[in-house]
Amino acid sequence: MGPFFDDLETRSADERAASYAECLPAQIRAAQGLPGYKASLGGVDAAAITSAEALAALPVLRKSELSLAQKTNAPLGGFAAHPATGFAHVFQSPGPIYEPGQTHHDWWRIGRFLTALGVGAGDIVQNCFSYHLTPAGMIFENGARAVGATVIPAGTGQTEMQVRAAVDIGATAYAGTPDYLKVILEKADEMGETLAITRAAVGGGALFPALRQAYADRGILCLQNYATADLGNVAHESPAMEGLIVDEGVIVEIVTPGTGNPVEPGEVGEVVVTTLNPDYPLIRFATGDLSAVMPGISPCGRTNMRIKGWMGRADQTTKIKGMFVRPEQVAALVARHDEIDRARVIASREGDRDVLTVQIETAAGDPAGYAASVEDILKMRGTVEIVEPGKLPRDGKVIDDIRVYE
Repeated sequence: MGPFFDDLETRSADERAASYAECLPAQIRAAQGLPGYKASLGGVDAAAITSAEALAALPVLRKSELSLAQKTNAPLGGFAAHPATGFAHVFQSPGPIYEPGQTHHDWWRIGRFLTALGVGAGDIVQNCFSYHLTPAGMIFENGARAVGATVIPAGTGQTEMQVRAAVDIGATAYAGTPDYLKVILEKADEMGETLAITRAAVGGGALFPALRQAYADRGILCLQNYATADLGNVAHESPAMEGLIVDEGVIVEIVTPGTGNPVEPGEVGEVVVTTLNPDYPLIRFATGDLSAVMPGISPCGRTNMRIKGWMGRADQTTKIKGMFVRPEQVAALVARHDEIDRARVIASREGDRDVLTVQIETAAGDPAGYAASVEDILKMRGTVEIVEPGKLPRDGKVIDDIRVYE
């Protein structure tokens, strides 16, 4: 149990729900005043949006839409509460897409993650996330300051200098991608140096169990978080290492890819996030990542919802027979027929040609009745297979590319 960053982490479900009922309508009203949301939220009754369940009635905001809006309403697309000059930083991520940032106390909400790791006053964090254009370096610096830690703004590369700084300044914690700490530790071994790092906050890549164990064997507790440049921290591990605990400054939904429809509890789907940040109110922002909700709460004492972590990409767009098939098209096929529960597109090979198979989960028995819809929506012909209700895998895939090229 503990330490905790604040009392929000240990609220009861009723207390958290009451807080959402108060702050969500205010966040929707704030978003309605921004030009980026004029079309999507203009007619919404903000007072009725009081929970994650109520959010499900609103449209999803995709990164492609945000990027397009930034091209016509530069640089922030009309989705931020201030002009670019009202922020401390504006970052550029690949795309390009631009994200605002502030230096206010724990603006990116990394403090809870670092506190769970045991990082605080008296620690020196070697921050090896990039400080160049992209926000990761500043995200973790802001979090380290929120918990009272000192920061070595190391960035990436120059490993020998990284070791020298860690030794000379006395770094006690690492922040960066999961694998780069291994590079630093091995360089320190080569140099005959011993580092004082005992905790590692990692993100931006896969933390494999073997790598985590290798750090543990060196006396380093390594925990991961899930954050994005647009949203800041979404969820993080605690020493219990049982899933990722959703941050108190966001509301997370898991939806069927290509739609905004919530999946059943425990099913895999796309992570959709609503921030409670008044400076940059992203409403139902689709991350493009797959995950699933875990039942219960963490034994560490934090009471918010848990997710299983990164489980793949929701944007499963695939080229079949020279045409792109997107999750949104699969969703449109399901929406066209009330009797269809869900559908799955399978791309395979037969000789030297692509084969399109569309599996449709329905109690109806005639696949021929859906051939015209498949051709109309997917812009190509394919074989339709009927699957009994409940029999398609609940793994978040709506497009499954099983082609093998030899």
